[in-house]
Amino acid sequence: MQKIKNFIILPISIVLIIVSCTKTTNTVTTDTSGNWVKRSEFDGNVRTGAISFAIGDTAYIGTGYDGTIRYSDLWAYDPNKNYWIQRASLPGIARNSAVGFTVGTKGYISTGFDGINKLSDTWEFNPATNSWMQKADFAGTARYSAVAFGINQNGYLSTGFDGGYTKDLWQFSPNGGVNGIGAWVQLPSFGGSKRSGAVSFVSNNKAYVLTGINNGTSVSDFWVFDPSNASTPWKQLRDIANTSTDTYDDTYTDIVRSNAVAFTIGTKAYVSVGENGAYTKTTWEYDIATDLWVKKTPYERLERSGAVAFTVKGRGFVIAGRNSTYYFDNLDEFLPNDVLNVND
Repeated sequence: MQKIKNFIILPISIVLIIVSCTKTTNTVTTDTSGNWVKRSEFDGNVRTGAISFAIGDTAYIGTGYDGTIRYSDLWAYDPNKNYWIQRASLPGIARNSAVGFTVGTKGYISTGFDGINKLSDTWEFNPATNSWMQKADFAGTARYSAVAFGINQNGYLSTGFDGGYTKDLWQFSPNGGVNGIGAWVQLPSFGGSKRSGAVSFVSNNKAYVLTGINNGTSVSDFWVFDPSNASTPWKQLRDIANTSTDTYDDTYTDIVRSNAVAFTIGTKAYVSVGENGAYTKTTWEYDIATDLWVKKTPYERLERSGAVAFTVKGRGFVIAGRNSTYYFDNLDEFLPNDVLNVND
């Protein structure tokens, strides 16, 4: 199902500074490696700015905006049977551009935008009972377009737009606080640019934060967060743009973007779709071990922004989003090692 909407797209100015220099290393890139495969369309309505989280072998998608209506519904996807089932709706305010994350066997939704107000309420979903419980409100400023992730027994929330761009980091302990309603504690922020519309992914109990926009410009700095290193939890990785004097980043022409998606498959991470001056569907693979990127087969549907992604059972999926004409409800799986097949 596609829904046609009219709205204004604000241009994003991206300034690329090309430095003339001597390069010392080599790189290989391809944009025809990997295959996107259509899976069961989302049973809910078309939308952008939804949330996702995965618990066990099931992925969950909820909330979002279709250009007219903001949603509070929640849907579960079984990748083995390739079907959707509706679950209990969020009791809180319908919203878009919230965050979703998993801690243990529970899923969480926090922050977002209801069309008028930036939000800070936090909710816990228990799949065993198909029920929601309100937890302690996010202790930072109310915001939307943040990133969030779960590592071990804690959740974390950072970046976003609260009327200005942010990069503060907050740790959420779901069973802490008074009467076990949860507790938020502020931790050191990373040293790079503030941003909203960033992405994050988790690998080996470390979280990676990248992309996004700050004051109209896409940012290129890339950070990893290791909560086990209390003294220096943040480390800066190589930029995701051609900013070095080596050749490894010569092809990093369009990794920078905002309102994209990120997901992991095995030891690799993937960034796809979003906006970088225009809607895009380019897809990049990140080798976590080497801190290097290679271009993969572009997303095989229309360019889009505000989609969501999830990894479940070691498989990566992208769903929903919108462009200047349509809102979407399609679901696609990325098979990074398969040969491109445009007919599936």
